[in-house]
Amino acid sequence: MSDKRKIETFLDIVGVMQRLRSEDGCPWDKKQSHKSLVPYLIEEAYELVEAIEEEDPKKVREELGDVFLQVLFHCQIAEEKEEYDIADVFETLSTKLKYRHPHVFGDLHVTEVKTVHANWEKLKKKEKPEKKSILEGIPKHLPALLKAHRIQSRASKVGFDWEEKKEVLEKIREEIEELKQATHDHDKDKIEEEFGDLLFTLVNYARFLEVHPEQALQKTIVKFLRRFRHIENELYDKNVSFSEMSLEELDSSWNEAKRNEKEQQD
Repeated sequence: MSDKRKIETFLDIVGVMQRLRSEDGCPWDKKQSHKSLVPYLIEEAYELVEAIEEEDPKKVREELGDVFLQVLFHCQIAEEKEEYDIADVFETLSTKLKYRHPHVFGDLHVTEVKTVHANWEKLKKKEKPEKKSILEGIPKHLPALLKAHRIQSRASKVGFDWEEKKEVLEKIREEIEELKQATHDHDKDKIEEEFGDLLFTLVNYARFLEVHPEQALQKTIVKFLRRFRHIENELYDKNVSFSEMSLEELDSSWNEAKRNEKEQQD
């Protein structure tokens, strides 16, 4: 795409949003506020993630547009309030990226990703010296697994971390024993606490394995849904219900789904 077409296309979509919010625009679009749009922003972000996981370029392209629509929406609302506009947002982003990449836009020489991360954190701290904790600024509404991963990563950057993954594995074993004890004692509050500790430690172990816990769990959920649907389809073909099948028969169908997956991968 030529630079001219890029500019024309961008100006066109900005104009579309302005028209939607204008006096003779869409009643629904005109009603929206920053707060009312929050659920849509979250939903669109997850739909984009799903399209990326499916490796469907056409769908990714569409979902990227839907996410960008949310950006346009918020910028238009702010412009109407004379707070800022989309040019201000892009200008702020450009300035921030250039400032945080002195190894690209400045004289700093960096070759390792680890050094880039360390320098990035130093620059962020200079930007916001009023912060009292490195854990500030993590969105409180993040999914718990993602939030735990983000917290642990930040703590790790200042040296608060295990040295080897075997130490984390030992901590997992310790947390399992503590959960067993809480379960044995029938202490509901303690069970919840110990279960949370176990999950938190598992997230740490995932970080050492360089596995993202949120993505790993999402993939497992997809796998479970796929295999469960195999069971449902088999029951439908046999014209029987779950209640008519034994656990052993259901487990056999589940294992058949696993074998089918393995054969397809091979």
